[in-house]
Amino acid sequence: VPTHARLRGGSLGMLDIAAATMANIGPAMSFYFGFGFLALTAGVASPLTILAAGVAVALLGNTLAQFSRAHPSAGGFITFVGKSFGPTSAVSTALLAGLGYIIAMSSVIAISGGFLEILLEHYISGFHVPWIIWTLILTAFAVALMVRGVAVSTKIAGLFFGIEMTVLVLVSIVAIAKHSAHLSLSPFEPKNITHGFSGLSAGFPLAVYLFIGWENSAALAEETANPRRNVGRAVFTSVGVMVASYLLFSYATVTGFGYNVTNLGDAAIPFISVAQGTVGALVFLAYLAGLTSTLGALIAGVNSQARLIFNAGREGLLPSFIGHVHPTRRTPTKAIVVFVAISMLIIGGWGLGHLAGHSGGSMDAVTFFAESSTMGTILVLLVYLASNLALPFYYHRYLPEQFHLVKHAVLPLLGAAVIIVPLYYLSKPGQAAPYSWYPYLALGALVLSVVYAVILVRRDPGLGERVGSIVADAEEGGETAG
Repeated sequence: VPTHARLRGGSLGMLDIAAATMANIGPAMSFYFGFGFLALTAGVASPLTILAAGVAVALLGNTLAQFSRAHPSAGGFITFVGKSFGPTSAVSTALLAGLGYIIAMSSVIAISGGFLEILLEHYISGFHVPWIIWTLILTAFAVALMVRGVAVSTKIAGLFFGIEMTVLVLVSIVAIAKHSAHLSLSPFEPKNITHGFSGLSAGFPLAVYLFIGWENSAALAEETANPRRNVGRAVFTSVGVMVASYLLFSYATVTGFGYNVTNLGDAAIPFISVAQGTVGALVFLAYLAGLTSTLGALIAGVNSQARLIFNAGREGLLPSFIGHVHPTRRTPTKAIVVFVAISMLIIGGWGLGHLAGHSGGSMDAVTFFAESSTMGTILVLLVYLASNLALPFYYHRYLPEQFHLVKHAVLPLLGAAVIIVPLYYLSKPGQAAPYSWYPYLALGALVLSVVYAVILVRRDPGLGERVGSIVADAEEGGETAG
């Protein structure tokens, strides 16, 4: 593989990619803007919905870990599906994954500026700078870091994650301690889930979204020392830490609202309301945690997901200019710029749509966060589904001597089954616009991706040989033909 197409191997360790994964998840950002609706959906026992989502994500984590052990690649799910089902599926997955992650990440890009606007207006009376200005400034800062190198940007994302986690845990412990005389285990009793299984299922998609980003480490495989071992360890470490953390945060929030989910759901940001009602001095730290969370998720998310389209460009699944690295820093600069530029165009187009829509109003960042993250999640869930179905085929075809019934068939098929639940609830009829349009948009994207893939594979018969041809190794420059 020519030097201009290789990332810098061995730049990251297991703790680096685990921290980057959890920064990509962005627990403060995800929890701040998601838990209120989740509590209204599932009720007092909404923490159990998070636990169920954690089990589902762990099943997906098994699929990612097993693929990465056999074939670590910066292409992640694109490579895994393509190696299992052929070049047409690889190109289709590259388009769906690229589009899904870009749409989802545009929500993070927007909310970074949106949250800074909320913070400044809370503390500086009469001060107002439109959130899009802050978004442009913070995104430029993030891109500058990512272009400098994966090691420095990953460590800064990890630092931001450390700050948010410290604050979240501190506020949660103080809130629980303050309400120690009235603590109850009702949030962990299944009978308290609103409407039982249907309530659990209705909140399940949002609970799964709290974990989006868990797959971050796979795309960093080429730059990770011993990726066959460390990617899987990072995945399960991250999921385990996030499950435990979300259970703590959700219990503290429900407890802080006296188990009144109506009041909890009415709060703009329930966790910050809990901080305000606990110790006023903690409120600023809670706002700070939200800001560092959005920045950490922005850096870690674009870092990882831009590498997916970089690898697709390198292999010819997407335009080849995306598949080049900086000659000295060995970062996928063009892929990062393309990824962010398309995200910004989506934000702008979405905003124009709001201005031209029936409401005639401007688009606020929180609204965009909810709308774009939902659309992106539908496409990403389709990629998760395809990856789970691919794992048994991959091991049966390439590594039959290592095939294990539970790890390579039962668990991925269970993972595929649990993906059907959030896909159904995100696509079911009767939702308000624009959510009612999303199933049709996703179907259209899938059809166009397959049509494009068929045409491209016919024009380039050698494409199948290039899919997954660069396998990450423990040492720099250790890529081998796969």
